[in-house]
Amino acid sequence: MVYFDIGTKGKDKKTRIIELSRAEEIEGKLKTSDKGLMKSVLESDRQTIEKGKLIESAMDRGINTFTPDLMFEQMVSDYKMAEQIYGERILRQLFGYDPEYIQKNIKIPEFRRLLRKKAEENLKKLSEEKIIDNKFNITDKGIELASLVMYTEELDNIVPKGNFGERVHKKASHYGEKEDVKFFRKGDRYKDIAIRNTIKTSIRRGHSDVGFDDLKAFERQSKGQCYIIYALDASGSMRGDKISSCKKAGIALAHKAISNRDKVGLIVFGDEIRSFVEPTLDFGRLIKEIVKVRASSQTDIVKTIKRSIELFPNVEATKHLILLSDALPTAGAEPEKETLEAVSMARNSKITVSVIGVNLDKKGEEMARKIAEVGLGKLYSIKDLKDVDKIVLEDYESVA
Repeated sequence: MVYFDIGTKGKDKKTRIIELSRAEEIEGKLKTSDKGLMKSVLESDRQTIEKGKLIESAMDRGINTFTPDLMFEQMVSDYKMAEQIYGERILRQLFGYDPEYIQKNIKIPEFRRLLRKKAEENLKKLSEEKIIDNKFNITDKGIELASLVMYTEELDNIVPKGNFGERVHKKASHYGEKEDVKFFRKGDRYKDIAIRNTIKTSIRRGHSDVGFDDLKAFERQSKGQCYIIYALDASGSMRGDKISSCKKAGIALAHKAISNRDKVGLIVFGDEIRSFVEPTLDFGRLIKEIVKVRASSQTDIVKTIKRSIELFPNVEATKHLILLSDALPTAGAEPEKETLEAVSMARNSKITVSVIGVNLDKKGEEMARKIAEVGLGKLYSIKDLKDVDKIVLEDYESVA
């Protein structure tokens, strides 16, 4: 119960809250089997974060195993090519020197021996910490570390952007979001009393204490259940920064939707379905699968749409597929025709389809527009990778 005491002496009129009940706060938590690992990340342990980013970079470039001898040979024979394959972060962290310095001195025998020694030392440390195994393969712990680092990094990025608003059903619910304020009625919960509005009403009426008729309460609106599947293109052209930005956007979507108790699924596709997760509230499972995504081969969107139809539950709810790709489509005898037929099948299953195109060419954008039109969704054409997470969240908010 909440009690008020309102003074009535002219300008000295004051309101004192005598007793308040404890407020409730509900928020999602990322769970991990290794609490020490989570603690080190959240405390901004720079070395731990860098190791997580190393694993993240490797996965983004389709690397599941570190091969120091092969990497060393490639650097010696064609350094620029090696840098394109592995990226600056991997070369810097494994060999211990700035890439420009490595390129400048790679022909010097003494420096080569030093590079080999550094690589051996750094790989041994990663192995001792179980981030890679003794054959230099990335372990589950390494993937978990990359997941935590990517999550905390993306959360810092999306929080300042705010929300895009929510569309809700106007059915009252004790468990929905706080919306408009109404007068308190018998049967309403005391914890829903709008204290500020109640006090204002009582003061405006000149009451010396708060009466039942002065009480205001928040109206809570229930949201319809929403199922989202994030379909991420992992074809070869997505390797590197593209797939990294799109993976972070998937984490942003999972965080936002699951916070709203909406279920999120994942399909990773290239020339075939690489992996998938049915719509779930299991945030940890989702981000682990997202981090493991590696780019290779061509694009088959038809299989992706058909698999999404299978993954969505057969229930009355909002069902929405987000297709994210940089090329549409390339697999199949008649890829465009087959893709639009698959989208029509999705619509018959009450699934809407939006397309987020990353640097699409003219033909690709034209095809993406047709997919969005048939799928009753939206088309977003992205030129700047830093906008990917914002666009993914915007599309989610448009259907949630």
